[in-house]
Amino acid sequence: MDKSALRVIIADDEPITRMDLKEILSEKGYDVVGEAADGFDAIELCKQLSPDLVIMDIKMPLLDGLSAARIVFAEELAGTVILLTAYSEREFIDSAKELGVGGYLVKPVDEKSLIPNIELAVARSREMRQLRRDIAKVSERLENRSIIERAKGKIMARDGLTEQESYDYIRKLSQVKNISMRRVAEIVLMQAGG
Repeated sequence: MDKSALRVIIADDEPITRMDLKEILSEKGYDVVGEAADGFDAIELCKQLSPDLVIMDIKMPLLDGLSAARIVFAEELAGTVILLTAYSEREFIDSAKELGVGGYLVKPVDEKSLIPNIELAVARSREMRQLRRDIAKVSERLENRSIIERAKGKIMARDGLTEQESYDYIRKLSQVKNISMRRVAEIVLMQAGG
């Protein structure tokens, strides 16, 4: 994985922890693009910088890391989140799993545990993003097919054409007018009243 391409935001209310993490990450070639001392600032930085990864403490003032991570995921502001904590309590771990965070590290964090967690979390995040894109494409194709099928039915009923002739009509109109077959089908359906 190309570390130099990874853009990281560190969110922790302890300046010393931020400094240590930044040092480890910078030495390993990661690009630390922002630092925050609370969850609100972390969210704002994510909105501005769209990082690949946010390393965030769970316990922070104003807005805790779990709540901030929930917003980061809901608004798709970062690739993934790794949570840091001094607590390994089941409640925090369960909440982190529910949110889909990429990693969960108990402080003090060292390079030996941090770097493998980053690599795995970012790789998993990229795989999931690709999977979501693939699913969206398949869904769009199915929706297109459904709309075209409905339009073919309207054309068949209206003009007494066969299924193939109706399809050919839509395809030819699409080529002549230089618009998608879906758009032609939508217009046919609007014209036919649904």
